[in-house]
Amino acid sequence: MPKRRMVILVDGPEGTALPQHARDSAGDPIRILRGNGYERFEFYGEYAELGGESVPVYRWYYRTRIAE
Repeated sequence: MPKRRMVILVDGPEGTALPQHARDSAGDPIRILRGNGYERFEFYGEYAELGGESVPVYRWYYRTRIAE
């Protein structure tokens, strides 16, 4: 099983910064299922301090809808 790491998601529709576990490689886009679509977050090289560790910050990029 891949090691889970912590990232921070910011600028999403809720407008808050959310710590999130991610399984993808650092720098890969992250998508979160929300309602009838996915919120997509991209990594732009920014890091923040969280619990004594430097974690990647992902910014909201766009939303896609689930095809019916």
